[in-house]
Amino acid sequence: MTAILAEPLSEVVAAAEKLLTRRTGAQVRLVDPVDLGGSGRTVVVRVRVAENPFSLPRTLVIKQVRETSPKAPTAQRIEFDVPEHSTVDVAFLREAVSYQFATALATESRPGAELLAYDFETRLLVLGDLGDSAPFAALLKNADPDTVTNSLMAMAQALGRMHAATVGREEDFTALLRRAEVAHCGDVVAEQAQASLDTVPDLLAERLGVEVPDEIRAIAGRAGKLFAGGRFRAFSPSDLCPDNIIVNDEGVRFLDYEWGGFRDATLDLAYALVSFPACLCSIHLSYERQRAMTEAWRAEVVGMWPALADDALLTERVLDAQLMWVWLSTYLFLPEDYTRLAAVRDHQLSAPRADALLARWESLATFAEQSGHDAIADHATLVVARLRERIA
Repeated sequence: MTAILAEPLSEVVAAAEKLLTRRTGAQVRLVDPVDLGGSGRTVVVRVRVAENPFSLPRTLVIKQVRETSPKAPTAQRIEFDVPEHSTVDVAFLREAVSYQFATALATESRPGAELLAYDFETRLLVLGDLGDSAPFAALLKNADPDTVTNSLMAMAQALGRMHAATVGREEDFTALLRRAEVAHCGDVVAEQAQASLDTVPDLLAERLGVEVPDEIRAIAGRAGKLFAGGRFRAFSPSDLCPDNIIVNDEGVRFLDYEWGGFRDATLDLAYALVSFPACLCSIHLSYERQRAMTEAWRAEVVGMWPALADDALLTERVLDAQLMWVWLSTYLFLPEDYTRLAAVRDHQLSAPRADALLARWESLATFAEQSGHDAIADHATLVVARLRERIA
């Protein structure tokens, strides 16, 4: 990260100065912009507050979502397809609402940065700076397997704390969506999951010669309902790629809330257990490591959801969600869609798409087998065998 004086960053800083000056009623001057990267349509900048009339933090992070990218694409994961009714503005508004909601939580329960100011018209967020931090992806590259397991368990605990703190607050979140006039817009991640339910059986039959049994279709259909319903609903940032997770002195923190919303919390845990299915990350997740993460998460939420003390219930719920995510990953990565894949570049945890997809199916097969869920285990094992034939 280096200090940048490029015009787009200067424009973002100027917009933030104007917003903060309007909010505080006194001149605010921001200096020393540092480019923190971002997706192709997003500019993210750290600045120092040179004139600070109302005790603003010494440093701030500014995020602006732009219609077009001012720089070369830097996406490290596949973006979810955005349906016609969704736009850059909808994504920004949903993120602003998510930060509003999260900032209203008690400080110790807040999953990420504090929202200090926002402007809907310019699609600008001013956030508290989380300070010196380690990228979560870098921690997962550690050569010591115990260190990696501990990092994953810490992430699972942080997810659980966020879930426990937001149980029963969906009406508050929905009210904020209504105020931003985006409550009517669909959940893009849920819509992509639904698309996978409709597409993956034919995709597996055509590409791999795997016929999906009715029992597996029924399980996947049941899992798809976790986005819109479920007994264990809580807030989720939704895009839990390791690139959107950092670790600082306060612990694991989550970034990027563009598709934030409420859904069954077991979806978040399962998302991590199958190695972040909407990106090309590949992390070795043995059954023992998966169980350690599951127990770390359960310890944080079981007080709110005592039913999850039941091992059989928890395992079935998490396994349903894993199947849903692996199907979504198959929907995204099995077709040779070069336009979609062009959005992805190499990064610390990236793997070839075939390897990443194979690892996810293997992880699902192992978890199902070890848990005694033979139907899912048999389905996943067959897909693994056919994928291996395809790669060979």
